[in-house]
Amino acid sequence: MPNEQCSAPLYEAVLRYVNDGVVPFHVPGHKQGRGLPELADMVGELILKMDVNGMKDLDFIGNPQGVIREAQILMARAFHAWRAYFLVNGTTSGVQAMIMSACEPGSEIIIPRNAHKSTFGGVILSGALPVYVQPQCDRNLGIATAVTLSDLEAVIKAHPHARAVLVINPSYYGIVADLKAIVNLAHSYDMAVLVDEAHGAHAYFHPGFPTTAMEAGADMSAASMHKTSGSLTQSSVLLYQSNLIAVERVKKVLELTYTSSASYLLMTSLDLARRQMALNGRKLLSKTLRLARWAREEINRIPGLYAFGPDMPGRPGCYGFDETKLGIHVAGLGLIGYQVEEILRQRFNIQVEMSDLHNILAIITIGDDEAQLQQLVGALSQLAAETQHKNTPFYFEIPPSPEMIVSPRDAFYSPTKSISLKSAAGEIAAEMLMAYPPGIPVILPGERITSDLIDYINFLKAQGCTLQGTADPQVNCIRVLGSECHTGTLYL
Repeated sequence: MPNEQCSAPLYEAVLRYVNDGVVPFHVPGHKQGRGLPELADMVGELILKMDVNGMKDLDFIGNPQGVIREAQILMARAFHAWRAYFLVNGTTSGVQAMIMSACEPGSEIIIPRNAHKSTFGGVILSGALPVYVQPQCDRNLGIATAVTLSDLEAVIKAHPHARAVLVINPSYYGIVADLKAIVNLAHSYDMAVLVDEAHGAHAYFHPGFPTTAMEAGADMSAASMHKTSGSLTQSSVLLYQSNLIAVERVKKVLELTYTSSASYLLMTSLDLARRQMALNGRKLLSKTLRLARWAREEINRIPGLYAFGPDMPGRPGCYGFDETKLGIHVAGLGLIGYQVEEILRQRFNIQVEMSDLHNILAIITIGDDEAQLQQLVGALSQLAAETQHKNTPFYFEIPPSPEMIVSPRDAFYSPTKSISLKSAAGEIAAEMLMAYPPGIPVILPGERITSDLIDYINFLKAQGCTLQGTADPQVNCIRVLGSECHTGTLYL
């Protein structure tokens, strides 16, 4: 019996449209590139001919009945899910759809504090009340790890009527929690489990990776196919297998948030990436793991550098690890991560995925080869050899999570005012602020700003960290609730 995963129905339909030479009296207005010749010259006519809109033979994203539906069924089967939905606004839209599907205004959702900003956007959109569980922290590396089962259990027992638990699998740095145990615990309280798998789509296609959301029995997952599985940037997938969240509810939420003009370039790339991973993922990822392991071993021979990885499980908050996340601790060079990222780009023409105060992160995927990894290792070796002062830099203590005074939704919709950051201690934030990447908020709407937080924000600014979320791009000012709002809806 032929493997059904050999088919790519949406891609094949778009290709037929192109080959038929259809005369387009429909959007998009560039009309197969003729209306934007400069772009056509740069990327080629074929890709612009594939940039089409919904029609009978290409199906409609809002209520797919044809080739999009067929492609989504194949996607679901490839991921061992009941349903799969194409996303063209990234995993951000999937995370927000999960929260809006599981929660109603006023219902509680348990969230790790180191969640991505999209999670908090979903909280505001849904009107849910966040209950935070603190992840563990690796003080040697200066990073958050994951939530422990015991910490989560304590929060669940204190909030037994919460609707859902959100889990990150894996974190940006590759760290995972005991997902199967978390699912079993949450389901015993009739709480849905929503999983942010922005960095874990590839894990479904090779046994060398930690347990995935669908394997663990989670209710929903949002996975970034574009990050690690080959599709175009901004294309992701929403996976569903739930007895706690009605599929009709998910569909209604997606109807609210979907664009009616979904990019066929993005959706076609999802169809092809799914086919490639379903048919060849194990082989491709075996090579990826081999490259990551070689690079990690070589880097750990370089004085002043530590590429953390398979030695992590067993440390607080680390149940498992994704070896394709090549995190490199650079404190032994006497440099901060932001400096090393900049040096690699300016001197060696290498761009890493992200940096923080103490680490840089390189993502190793099916698109990498030996030459690229050798280039990275060579650049790091040269940089380490040139470093004169190999002293660990100062570790700035991350302040504890702020106190929630007003619900995020109420804070978002309340009247606000802009004040200087230096005078904001004691005020209630009206906007979120985060270092991006990784996009984990330092302060959220409705939380009390403290002097420790202000010091931390100023420290991040001084180190050259990219901060986002505030109306003021320089973060010299921050929007807070107006004085008349301080007696708004309290979150107790």
